[in-house]
Amino acid sequence: MLVQQDAEAAPEARPRRRRVRGARPAIGVAVLFALGTAVRAGGLETGVFLVPMVSFTPYFTVAALAMLAVTVAVRSRAAIALMLAVCTCLIWCVAPRTLGGPGSAEGRPLRVLTANLNGGRGDAAVLVDLVRRLNVDVLSLQEVTWSAGARLAAAGLPALLPYQVSRPMFRGPEGSGVYARHPLRERTGLFQPVGHHMPVVEVRLPGGSAVEVVVVHPVAPVPSTVPEWHAGVAALPPAPASGPPRILAGDFNATLDHAVFRRLLATGYTDAAAATGQGLVPTWPKGRGLPPLVAIDHVLTDGRAGAVAVQVHDLPGSDHRALFADLRLRP
Repeated sequence: MLVQQDAEAAPEARPRRRRVRGARPAIGVAVLFALGTAVRAGGLETGVFLVPMVSFTPYFTVAALAMLAVTVAVRSRAAIALMLAVCTCLIWCVAPRTLGGPGSAEGRPLRVLTANLNGGRGDAAVLVDLVRRLNVDVLSLQEVTWSAGARLAAAGLPALLPYQVSRPMFRGPEGSGVYARHPLRERTGLFQPVGHHMPVVEVRLPGGSAVEVVVVHPVAPVPSTVPEWHAGVAALPPAPASGPPRILAGDFNATLDHAVFRRLLATGYTDAAAATGQGLVPTWPKGRGLPPLVAIDHVLTDGRAGAVAVQVHDLPGSDHRALFADLRLRP
């Protein structure tokens, strides 16, 4: 009888041992997710690995939700508790950029388009057509070359945006420029750019009011330039408390998940894409055999402006998508 009872109890013990064996790996993976989440939440990314990886926080969030389902399947209470905390934290970080909506239509319209020309290779005719169709008031360009400037002029850009401050280069990513429908003047001394050319202009709008536009383009955080990238984003001017409204537009080489970028937002800026629920729409890389994965092109406004709508558009020849923001400047 004792042998029979032991034999009957044995089948019940085996599944319990299988659940334990499955729980231990689940706890280990949950700990790794917790460490990654701590890096993002605490702004701890440094070095050539973590700085690029934090750009993929939205995908990390999806992976965490999948891992939560795994922990439920293996019935590990410790892993479930840890993954619940991880998912809550990540959703808290990522979800707000999808929850925005159309802003108030009150205020003076200002339509801003920013595009990275990929060393001058962006299609000038397509870009000028975008300026025309979107009725753009201000165009912020990065990686402008002399040849790209000539192609833009031949495609008719001066007829649409006759005023400009441009710093083109013979080749490479350093050149930048800003083009406007209304008169503008260059400003100096606002900040010390670290990275590529970042002109600052004051655009004089009809009626006498003005808006300040900064073309943004710090270096990319590749292994040899991570410190310079961090310094370039950190050097950008904070949101002003007085004077003309300030707009930062360009290729920031940073996402909403980078701590240095979030500190810039904390000075009083709002990301136009996140404010309109488009904060997860990727802009880079384009045309490298992969779909765009991350959003590193931005239009930021201070508290005296807001976005009504944001769109992204493909630009043949460029590895970035162009970003359009329909803004309203409030009195």
